[in-house]
Amino acid sequence: MATGPPVTQQIGRNQQGTPNPPVNVHLSEVEDCLVHDRLGNCIPFRRLYQEKKSIIVFVKNFLCYTCREYVEDLAKIPKKSLMSADVRLVVIGQSSHHHIEPFCALTKYPHEIYVDPERKVYTRLGMRRGEIFTESGSRCRHVRSSMLQGTVSSLWLAMKSPAFDFQGDPLQQGGAIIVGPGSEVHFAHFDSNRLDHMPINWLLQLAGVETVDFSDQPKIIHV
Repeated sequence: MATGPPVTQQIGRNQQGTPNPPVNVHLSEVEDCLVHDRLGNCIPFRRLYQEKKSIIVFVKNFLCYTCREYVEDLAKIPKKSLMSADVRLVVIGQSSHHHIEPFCALTKYPHEIYVDPERKVYTRLGMRRGEIFTESGSRCRHVRSSMLQGTVSSLWLAMKSPAFDFQGDPLQQGGAIIVGPGSEVHFAHFDSNRLDHMPINWLLQLAGVETVDFSDQPKIIHV
């Protein structure tokens, strides 16, 4: 069992880019929690970061439109960029493992993904359940749909689901951490609401990975 430093500080942000008050992250309390892969196999959470540095993104639920669109942009990160930096990219959801493949097909996400259906990692790390919106809060640049459009699409997908479920607790918020190798936590951000996802290029820069152009504008090639 890893016995490295168990505590780090969360770095928050607001619209002006200044940090919010830090909170403690106790990694030692979640290293033995089990997460499930696409086939339902269980592995200890610590296996995701013991061997190399990992960017681990926690999403609200697989039907949340903001999470869907955020993961669609995570899918645009080239595998070769992660390999060059020797960094893993992992998404954690809170649904049954049966929902992993449909979610990956929907978002075209090709990287590692697991689920924490009992929300033990979410809860023990202290991720928020419920939402807080403030005047200084900034809209996530990776979310393209309006709240009305997104809510309608989420309801439609829920209705199409065989179990008519939201593939996770709708009130649970996510976050992102950069951790490893070992138990060293380099960065943590816990979402305060559905629009509070960390900008992906910020995470890539902090992890030492080449950034990505997420612009939808056509590229101009100079010859």
